[in-house]
Amino acid sequence: MSSPLPTPPVKVTEDDCPGFSRGYRLQHDRVREQWVIQAPERALLADPIAVAILQELDGQTRLGTVIDRLAARYEAPREQIATDVLALLSELTEKRILRL
Repeated sequence: MSSPLPTPPVKVTEDDCPGFSRGYRLQHDRVREQWVIQAPERALLADPIAVAILQELDGQTRLGTVIDRLAARYEAPREQIATDVLALLSELTEKRILRL
């Protein structure tokens, strides 16, 4: 009996338009005063950088546009913003929290 092949890592690109998968959403928890990714039967804490990125996702806007907006808003080098955004969203897509 052979074991299943590992799933290759997801590589999100600037041309992708990710959004939350069914059952997941970004929500502010008023009791904890913390942003969370609300998931079926659980909630995942989101740090301020993740919140800034995730609030931009609508499933229709290209990530290149999101990266441009964030770089302008935070007056940060676009290349650094792109690296951070693509890494975070690749990880969340692998975990099936986001869909492309």
